[in-house]
Amino acid sequence: MADNIMLNQQAATATLDRRDREMIPRILVRAMFALMAISLVVVAFARWTGHPPSALPPQDVAVKTERSVQIFAKMDGSARVVDVDGTLVADLDPTQGGFIAGVSRALARIRGNQGVALSAPVRIIRFEDGRLALMDDETGWRAELFGFGHDNAAAFARLLEE
Repeated sequence: MADNIMLNQQAATATLDRRDREMIPRILVRAMFALMAISLVVVAFARWTGHPPSALPPQDVAVKTERSVQIFAKMDGSARVVDVDGTLVADLDPTQGGFIAGVSRALARIRGNQGVALSAPVRIIRFEDGRLALMDDETGWRAELFGFGHDNAAAFARLLEE
């Protein structure tokens, strides 16, 4: 009886081993590591040769509109946005303020690392070319909002218009 159980376990193990080898082909694993190695070599070469970053948006575009606000966010995704003069701009519940609250938490982490007051205002900027950015003058941090999708950028665009 014990021999039958041992044989069944060995057969099951052999079946699982064969299945695992078939689930991820060896050539795919090798291709994945080759892609990682090539990426690492390209990035290292660019850094060592002083190649400037080319995926940055243009920095010389004029500002069309701008607003300085304070963002107070909670972990549930709700956020309260207040103008620097104390006027309530938006009081967003968790279904409306998720992205704004998330950006606020990222900003709070950066400010905490640099010892900057968490309640300092940030600037929401719309450039002449239509791009939106969030800029923290206290830390130099900047988020280009077009990279987060239309709906998320629109959440900050509404704060400029209100």
